[in-house]
Amino acid sequence: MNDDVSKRRLGRGLAALIGEMDQPVPVEAERISADRMIPIEFVSRNPRNPRRFFDDAELHDLASSIRQHGIVQPIVVRTMSRDRYEIIAGERRWRAAQLAGLIEIPVIVRDVDDKTALEIAIVENVQRADLNALEEALGYEQLIAEYGYTQNDLGEIIGKSRSHVANSLRLLKLPDPVRDLLAAGSLSAGHARALVSTSDPASLARTIVAKGMSVRDAEKLAQNNIKAQSEPQQAALRRDQKDSDTLALERTLSDALGLEVAINHKAGGGQIKISYKSLEQLEEICRLLERR
Repeated sequence: MNDDVSKRRLGRGLAALIGEMDQPVPVEAERISADRMIPIEFVSRNPRNPRRFFDDAELHDLASSIRQHGIVQPIVVRTMSRDRYEIIAGERRWRAAQLAGLIEIPVIVRDVDDKTALEIAIVENVQRADLNALEEALGYEQLIAEYGYTQNDLGEIIGKSRSHVANSLRLLKLPDPVRDLLAAGSLSAGHARALVSTSDPASLARTIVAKGMSVRDAEKLAQNNIKAQSEPQQAALRRDQKDSDTLALERTLSDALGLEVAINHKAGGGQIKISYKSLEQLEEICRLLERR
């Protein structure tokens, strides 16, 4: 089967594979049937799970609920060896179950490979909005690096636009101090994207947090930094040739494509320049143009 076709089919089938077993369920709702009960010590976390951050207060709240009502939604696992299982979806419940002192937990066993397990984990977390923006970007990068997915493939699998995937991946260009603020929720994805092309994103990020800036204010701060770092002649030429509407249009197109876009007006016409850094990005541009 053609790889592109199989990936599209797999993307549509992931939701069916997960089913409704990891969606929020009211306590009073009927429990979802588990395949079996297994000792909690036989289950281990998936080191490739895109979710890295678990709020301690929320885990303790969930643990209290589990002590009273048990685990309403079974944890989805796959068999690794005899009496050993790895979590596909439900690590938060597994952690809370340990805090609650459970000896056994209900599980649903799925026979999937590494790639499918990672895809399920990413789709499940994205659909539930459980990933912060950095975790989401790292998950996309992992699928691209390890399994050769394009941004368009990922968009189809997770139900997001290709531009959403591209903009998420841009966040990985940021230095660690900015990533930490993003992971902690001190910066939004919009704030962080504005800093990608600046000369000192860490310093600007601290300013944004300290002053409680909006995304629009952060974009203005970032643009001023970029202008200040340009060569005097280039800065003057840019100011002379490009008004605020043109700059805004460049930003809009850059965000839509996930690539750097420059618009240059000339007498009787002009040019739009799209910069790419890899053959994959070039293929994405060609694919978009072919659709027109």
